[in-house]
Amino acid sequence: MPSPQLPRAVFAMDPVHLPLLFPPPLMERLRRTADIDPGLVVRDFADPAGAAALASAEVLITGWGCPRLDAEVLTAAPELGAVLHAAGSVRSLVGEALWERGIKVSSAVTGNAVPVAEYTLAMILLLGKDAFDHRERFRRNHAYPGPAETAATGNLGRRVGVIGASRVGRRLLELLRPFDLTVLLHDPYVSPAEAAALGAEPLSLEDLLRHSDIVSLHAPDIPATHHMLDRDRLALVRDGGVLINTARGALVDHEALTDELVSGRLNAVLDVTDPEPLPAGSPLYHLPNVFLTPHIAGSLGNELERLGRIVVEDLERLAAGVPPLHEVRHADLARVA
Repeated sequence: MPSPQLPRAVFAMDPVHLPLLFPPPLMERLRRTADIDPGLVVRDFADPAGAAALASAEVLITGWGCPRLDAEVLTAAPELGAVLHAAGSVRSLVGEALWERGIKVSSAVTGNAVPVAEYTLAMILLLGKDAFDHRERFRRNHAYPGPAETAATGNLGRRVGVIGASRVGRRLLELLRPFDLTVLLHDPYVSPAEAAALGAEPLSLEDLLRHSDIVSLHAPDIPATHHMLDRDRLALVRDGGVLINTARGALVDHEALTDELVSGRLNAVLDVTDPEPLPAGSPLYHLPNVFLTPHIAGSLGNELERLGRIVVEDLERLAAGVPPLHEVRHADLARVA
């Protein structure tokens, strides 16, 4: 009995990511499931090699650096039935023409949520110990802090406000459970019963900002959330409160946040900003109350293999005639990243 024909697949991304997404054992597993050339990684569908591959492709395995899959690209891909994205959001990658064709889409966004939540958890625990401020003081005076300087330090009962029960938000809520923290949640799509099941107290956005010691942003970047933390809402955060942003810079009014941080009233951990990166003259690079990192919370280095593994698993499901486990549906894009 002849073996079933493997689906024809093509990589479309910046080739620099391929070895980390699909190290040798995972690449071999992928090649047992699809007819794919590891030496061909398309960045330009107008290139002759890319155009030829696209013409017969049944599956596109995409990642960072993939061109947008617009109507022109899809016209040149008459056999295409699935796009498996080895990265996070597909919002900037796919357009209406793809959904109209009924092409299945999956994303490794769930895998990318893991390191973002881990980064956030680490920051929350360090902030509760006032680690960044104590580090700066220790550098200056080489002396251990006295009781007066540590009276407000500690994670017992610290109030953490999570904005958005997204994939990252839910993973963070799970990671926070073992700790003696008070966890608050704002998400308009989550019922009080579901919030309780997630281990959090549901609050309005304004009440969460008023009652949190640390506020962590995990909402999607959609029109409804643009500058959701504006000047008035930032003013609700208590003096000395901390904002953590690992989501998108556009969720915060950057000018208003800069004013709050320059004044010293608030503190921040910012892995994302608006614009990104900040201009060279931004005061946020030098403020002692700002911990600024260059968009590193998401998958980096060996963490990329987790994304590749999700893609391979979904490809195996498709080859077996089963829907992908991490499918993205058109209707969900209105409220997810």
